[in-house]
Amino acid sequence: MPKVFLAEDDLALSSLVADRLAKYNYVVEKVTDFKNVEKQFEQSRADIVLMDINLPYLDGFHFVRYIRRVSETPIIIISARNSSSEQVMGIEFGADDYITKPFDIELLIAKMGALLRRSRAAANLFVTVIKAGELELDTEKLTLKTRGNQVMLSKNEYRLIKKLMEKPGNVVPREELFEELWDDATFVEENTLSVNMTRVKARLQELGFSNAIKVKRGAGYFLDAAALTRSKEEKSL
Repeated sequence: MPKVFLAEDDLALSSLVADRLAKYNYVVEKVTDFKNVEKQFEQSRADIVLMDINLPYLDGFHFVRYIRRVSETPIIIISARNSSSEQVMGIEFGADDYITKPFDIELLIAKMGALLRRSRAAANLFVTVIKAGELELDTEKLTLKTRGNQVMLSKNEYRLIKKLMEKPGNVVPREELFEELWDDATFVEENTLSVNMTRVKARLQELGFSNAIKVKRGAGYFLDAAALTRSKEEKSL
């Protein structure tokens, strides 16, 4: 049974969520010492994290950043803070999704299931390398490299660049990219794709490829194959 790490200081809500999840065969470990959240997480070996933001001592954003530094465990933020800036911040810090309170428990469970399926599929990936121009994507190590330079990718960055590299030069519809982030595209907010695509562009920029990802207005994104091959003059720099 999947194990859930639940960081919620509202005891009534924490118990309610734990009881409901138990009915769906989840094992829930609730944070009991908010001064030692990191240590409890490391010991939990959880499959997924549910993280509130308004916590004692340190806020949930701090713990999201910590967890993402040490683990690829899926994270869903559950918070009463509902501004778009805070939702974007949560995703930027490494959360896989952000749900605002009050929330529908059925929606939460659906999102958890989708994340867990993605996580398990990623864990079972066959070792392979995808190439596009001078880019190489390692689907086991989740790295992107070119001629000795290499960057690590988050799970979402990996999913998006993989989709684009599989069809270089072809427009990948926004809906198809949404589904790379979630099994059901209706669960993804519009800015989630934009935020994650901006991060992919930044990784390409680190490798020296500017403007490699283009937008087809009203359709989707595509990888400009010509932009992934440098001139002889650029290679000599």
